This record gives sequence, C-alpha cells and structure tokens, in this order.
Amino acid sequence: MKVLLLNGSSHSQGTTMAALQEMVEVFSCEGVECEIFQCGAKAVADCLQCGACARLGRCVIEDDGVNMFVEKARSADAFVFASPVYYAHPSGRILSFLDRAFFSDKGYEAFRFKPAASVVVARRGGCSATFDALNKYFGIAQMPVVSATYWNSVHGSVASDAPKDEEGMQTVRNLARNMVWMMRCLEAGRKAGIALPETERGVVTNFVR
Repeated sequence: MKVLLLNGSSHSQGTTMAALQEMVEVFSCEGVECEIFQCGAKAVADCLQCGACARLGRCVIEDDGVNMFVEKARSADAFVFASPVYYAHPSGRILSFLDRAFFSDKGYEAFRFKPAASVVVARRGGCSATFDALNKYFGIAQMPVVSATYWNSVHGSVASDAPKDEEGMQTVRNLARNMVWMMRCLEAGRKAGIALPETERGVVTNFVR
C-alpha cells in the first residue's frame, strides 16, 4: 500500500512538512509506503479551461509537475493534501495544482474510491476555512474521507513550532492510523470480491439555458 502526500507549501522544510513528516512516521511503522510530492516555490498556472485535456489525456501545461502528480496518483492507494493557510484560505499554489490535476483526470480514475484527507497549518487562524476548501475535491471524486480525533490542523509559524502543538500532532498521528485502517479494510473487501459501486454518468443539468 502507498500513500501519496502533497505539500502545497512553497517551503520544503516548513511547518506543513513537519505535520506531514509526523504522519509519515506512523505510516512507516505500519509498513505503508509513502511519497511526499512537493509543489515547490515555482509558480503554478491556473486551469485554462481550454478542454485540451479531454483530447490529450493530460493537462496541456507541462512544466509544473501536475501531470507527474496525476501519473503517480494512479498507483497510489490513498492521499493527503496539505496546505499552509493564506488569508484564511489554502495556498493559491495548491488550489491551482489540484484544480488542474482533478480536471485533467477524466472520470477521476486516478483518485476515485481511494481514501483521502487534508491537513492544514497556520500560525493562528483560518484553519477551518482552508480545511473545508481542500475537502471539496474528495466529495466530487468519490473519495472516502478519512477523519481523525479533531479537525486536521497544526499550528506554528516555523517548523520547530509544530511539535509544541501537541494536540495538533496527536490529531495527524491518529489521522494516519485511521487512514491505514481504512486502506486495509478496502483491501480486504477487494480480496473478498466486493465490487466497487456502479457509477451513473451522462446527466448534466445546466441551471441557465
């Protein structure tokens, strides 16, 4: 089993990474493979809504890691999307990244029916709104959402602050354990021959005609 973790911060060793590393330690102890995919400090283009991905099978913008992430997602079994809080909102970087990743993956084939969770990091406020925005990707792509013992937020201005938020770090550890449990339950279901549910497609309602 493999978990793909997306770090939506421009800082590769910041507070967001500290929260992810806390989860990685749990995954490693449970024998689960992990990979952290770093958005990085390079600008991430917004979705052009050009429709080229429907024809090409990938995003037409090739130079910022979105297509690479989607390819890695195909072999992943679960996901963690993590973001710092910018003005009570996720980073623009991770939103543009995820918009294009999900839009370019026709039918959400790389993501559907795979457990997922979001983790947010803030110096002080804005965690709940950021958490809510990231969770919306899961709801449209048929992804089971993994919960923990509180909302998945860690506080700190710099990476060394994160361990001082003892409840926040406890929450992400519990989140990692719950994700492993859900992954194992799904694997047991597959081995028992339980098929994925049928998905209806084709009906699209426009409210303005």
